[in-house]
Amino acid sequence: MLLRSQIDTFTETGLQLKSGEHLDADIIVTATGLVLKLMSGLQLMVDGAPVDLSKTITYKGMMYSDVPNLVSAFGYTNASWTLKCDLTADYVCRLLKHMDQHGYAQCTPRLNDPELTPEPAIDFTSGYVLRALPTLPRQGSKMPAPTPNYVKDLSMLRFGRVNDGTMEFKAPPRGSNNLFKSANCSLGTVGQLP
Repeated sequence: MLLRSQIDTFTETGLQLKSGEHLDADIIVTATGLVLKLMSGLQLMVDGAPVDLSKTITYKGMMYSDVPNLVSAFGYTNASWTLKCDLTADYVCRLLKHMDQHGYAQCTPRLNDPELTPEPAIDFTSGYVLRALPTLPRQGSKMPAPTPNYVKDLSMLRFGRVNDGTMEFKAPPRGSNNLFKSANCSLGTVGQLP
C-alpha cells in the first residue's frame, strides 16, 4: 500500500496520522530524503565571482539572469519532460545561429523590466520541491518566463524573436578569433574548464 499523508506519531502497531486515522503496519518505508539540486549543485563563477542561482531569474526556463552563455534543460512537471527539453534544444540552435550570423561571442539574459516580479520557478507542492525552493532560481511574473503550456512555449521558443530586448549580445574582443574564449564564465565544483 502506498499512502501519502502526514504522520503524527509512530505507535507500537503502526502510524497515527494527523487526520486521526490509525494505519496498522508491519513495515514502514519513508521516502523523504530527496534533495533537489539544480545542475547537481554546480558552483558557477562569472568574472571570478560566485553566482547564487537563488538570486537569479530564469530566462525562458533555460538560462539565468546575468549568467552569460549558459543553458540548462528543465522539462515540464505537468507533461512529458522531453517536450520542453526538445524546445530548449531547438531554441539554443536558433540562438547559436543568430550569434554566428551577427558575430556575437556572448549572450546574457538581463533583467531590464521594472514591472517583472519574481515568482517560484516550480509550481509543485511535493516536499522535496518545497524544501528546495529557497535555493532555486525564480521565474518572472511575465514573459519571457516559461509556462507550463507546451503550445505557448512552442510559440515563444520556436517562433519568437531571439533578439527580444531581454538578451544582451556582445561581440568578441578585438583581435580574438575564438568566440567561446571571449566569454568569461566558468564552472566550479564539477571540474575546472581551461
